[in-house]
Amino acid sequence: MPHLRHILLVNPTITSRRSARFPLAALNLSAALDGRYTSTILDGNVDRDFVSTALQTIEAESIDAMGVSVMGGPQLRTALALSQAVRARFPQLPIIWGGHFPTICAAACLAEACVDFAIRGQGEDTLLELLDALFARNLDSLPNIAGLSWRAGSGVIHNRNRPFSAAGLVRELPFERLGNPRRYLGRTYLGQRTSGYQAALGCRFRCTFCGVAAMFRGRTALPPAQRLHRDLRYLRDQLGADSIQFYDHNFFDREEDTFPLLQVLADIQLPWWCFARSDALLNLSAQGWAQVRKSRLSMAYIGAESPSDWLLHDIRKGTKTDQTLEVVEKCRSNGVIPELSFMLAPPQDPEGETERTFEFIRQIKRVHPRTEIMLYIYAPLPPAPGSASPHVERAVANLRGADGRPLQFPINARHWAEQSWVEYWCHTNTPWISPQLRQRITDFTTVLGCRFPTITDVRSPVWGKSALSALASWRYRFRRYGRPWELNASQRFIRLWDPRVAGL
Repeated sequence: MPHLRHILLVNPTITSRRSARFPLAALNLSAALDGRYTSTILDGNVDRDFVSTALQTIEAESIDAMGVSVMGGPQLRTALALSQAVRARFPQLPIIWGGHFPTICAAACLAEACVDFAIRGQGEDTLLELLDALFARNLDSLPNIAGLSWRAGSGVIHNRNRPFSAAGLVRELPFERLGNPRRYLGRTYLGQRTSGYQAALGCRFRCTFCGVAAMFRGRTALPPAQRLHRDLRYLRDQLGADSIQFYDHNFFDREEDTFPLLQVLADIQLPWWCFARSDALLNLSAQGWAQVRKSRLSMAYIGAESPSDWLLHDIRKGTKTDQTLEVVEKCRSNGVIPELSFMLAPPQDPEGETERTFEFIRQIKRVHPRTEIMLYIYAPLPPAPGSASPHVERAVANLRGADGRPLQFPINARHWAEQSWVEYWCHTNTPWISPQLRQRITDFTTVLGCRFPTITDVRSPVWGKSALSALASWRYRFRRYGRPWELNASQRFIRLWDPRVAGL
């Protein structure tokens, strides 16, 4: 049997060990490499000294290349730390980045000497072809590898985009390569042993602010019902999962496609959480909603984004404000908690749109008080290489920095890893927001979060959440959000869970 080259696949640290979920990108890549390469998975969310572990693994196991999965924001810093350390110790080892950040900012990745190649979009086939070319020393074939960005002399070449592929939906994920897969089951409001899982790939919508649109360019594919049934049975019966958090970018697409999956979930009988769109939920038939209830859907994360139809149109959301109100009522009547996300402070009218959003949230809370609210700052990202999207280009062309000049995005990964740009990528701050508006948003978020503590908070004591809710009630009732000193002081002793930071 011929010797197979060995690839190290790394998921750099992005969250706490307690919040770690399956590194699905690394698992999918590992499955795709089977038969042509062997692979080892290293998860920085579990191994807090993963940089040292990576160096030891490369030396002890004769690693031939390293692939790194990179999201923007805080994971970018740990990915850089890893890549710089590996480059210093093993200067000849190919270092390949893939994921959302390289998809959107491939040139910024390749501005770093510690990154050799950037893979855009779905990475399985691109990685295979790249490894084949590198180990055969056939560098002349690099221009033919779709989805690859690479350096040529002093410049960067972005090859053509790779077509969408649904091949990953039929691969069996090698959970056993994670050592002890059960450590990825965490306590959430859904259950004591919640498992992360992704059934479908992509999303057929092209919202201008969304990294998923850059990754999949309006394409989606759902898994066979048999595959979903097999995987959920494994998670439930073999690993002991008692609930599921779906990472599908849009679980409810078309009812005729989703219905077989709902039947599987109704059979498996595990409480679950997912992403959804308001229009898709509203288009469900009575039979579809009956199946939703039977399947034990607990919460649906819905991108409401804005109370203004003009902004929803500009960002190509494809939904309208009245649909947000309708879906809240529809969820309430079917026992589903809607988790609505909103984007505050768009550059066209940051103060006005923010205040309108605050009032819209109050209206929603009157309809369904248990509705979860997630607040983010509107922060569109630059167009991805090869995207040719005039809508995205127009969205970023009008952005301005604090000095009033056109906003200049970072040209290298190190700059993107600076605190101000990490906040931008994570939608928590932007240059065009005034200090006064920033404080207004912070204060409103504090009052709202104390008045309606999130149901996903299973760590804070019940008495503490009740006390904060009572303490915040007068401020919320009379819209006195400014300087909530007593709430800030109380939260030093009663720490509330922030799902924007830690997830479920």
